[in-house]
Amino acid sequence: MIRDALFYSKILLFGEYGIIQDSMGLSIPYKAYRGELKFKEQPCNESTTSNTSLRKFFDYLVEATQSGEISIPMNLADFEADINNGMYFDSTIPQGFGVGSSGALVAAIYDRYATHKIDSDKEPSKDDLVSLKEQFGQLESFFHGKSSGIDPLICYLKLPILIKSKKEIGTVGIPESGEGQGAIFLLNSGQPGETQPMINIFMEKMKHEGFRNMFKSQFKNYNDACISSFLKGDVKPLFSNLKQLSGLILENFAPMIPRSFHNIWKEGLDSNAYYLKLCGSGGGGFVLGFTENLDEARTRLKDHDLEVIYRF
Repeated sequence: MIRDALFYSKILLFGEYGIIQDSMGLSIPYKAYRGELKFKEQPCNESTTSNTSLRKFFDYLVEATQSGEISIPMNLADFEADINNGMYFDSTIPQGFGVGSSGALVAAIYDRYATHKIDSDKEPSKDDLVSLKEQFGQLESFFHGKSSGIDPLICYLKLPILIKSKKEIGTVGIPESGEGQGAIFLLNSGQPGETQPMINIFMEKMKHEGFRNMFKSQFKNYNDACISSFLKGDVKPLFSNLKQLSGLILENFAPMIPRSFHNIWKEGLDSNAYYLKLCGSGGGGFVLGFTENLDEARTRLKDHDLEVIYRF
């Protein structure tokens, strides 16, 4: 019998693409969406589809374990038996929207079947965090080709994580959400995105010296400054750096921005009413927005679904 184990979605506030290049990232759990492993007595389309996906994941784990690609001790016999008994992942996390649908699933599978798992209920050491990140990266590679392991780590620990580099990560406290006019919000593009094609575009861009220099100096500096300001609760420098970061993304990451968002992205920069940035790898899914005046942002974005996730 599977114990009650909910795993929430996550939001990468800062660090999209940066964490691939060993710069800073800040990711938080987001409880509005969640998933858990369940059994269904009367299968339906959704549970059957999920069960089929779990079987493909199981087959991958068997093959990758035999080849040595995955070195995580897991009870795969129990996993297979549960799949045969109709287990599925009951999830409200939208797939392909940059909020950790595969991360939550990986966290749930690890929690259930890893035989020497690091307990999520205890304060993890730095070594634990690095080890978990590496293990989750191995597991999530099934979904994305290559994974940093950060998404499942957030979903598993259910704590904000500050990524300083690939080997330096830790849990972190963030300022409590307030009731002011400042807000962080999600905008729904209405279409899913695929992570791997976006990462491929980014890696191609990194081959060009101009883009590489922009990324390693300007992008990294503004990204890291945003994280520092946010964690300190310094709103003015946060929005000053956000404007620069949003402009850089519009100018240099256009393929990752859903086409329907290019104009409103620019409108936010021109009006200073809000600033947009990618939520994860982009290409679709959610876009992340920041505003100092939520009412004005709502007015200007009245034709779009605006989901507030944090208030200043």
